[in-house]
Amino acid sequence: MDDLEKYTKFLGKDVTVEIDRPKGSLHPRFGFTYEVNYGFIPDTQAGDGHEIDAYVLGIENALSEYNGTCIAVVIRHNDDENKLVVRPSGMAPIHIMEQINFVESYYDTEIILSEGEKERRK
Repeated sequence: MDDLEKYTKFLGKDVTVEIDRPKGSLHPRFGFTYEVNYGFIPDTQAGDGHEIDAYVLGIENALSEYNGTCIAVVIRHNDDENKLVVRPSGMAPIHIMEQINFVESYYDTEIILSEGEKERRK
């Protein structure tokens, strides 16, 4: 399986995200504040050898775990790991990059949307 397929297979699927950096927490090394909940998909492996990371959007409170739908993959052209974007099922379209720019502004980023998300944005 190529690297991109490792991520895109989650598009449109329900996933569980273990939150290790809840909304409002500080990054342990760089000190910025997480504006959204951020975590990982257990039992997966990203390009960096750790689990695949995921942003959880559309939830205002800090979480420890979340079940939602993967609506997008954040492709980092200048890094060895991509990210998933998860949100509540059936939620109205959102501006993904505006919500994750607090981290992704440091990378050459492209967003791949799930087919369902593409249809909703037309």
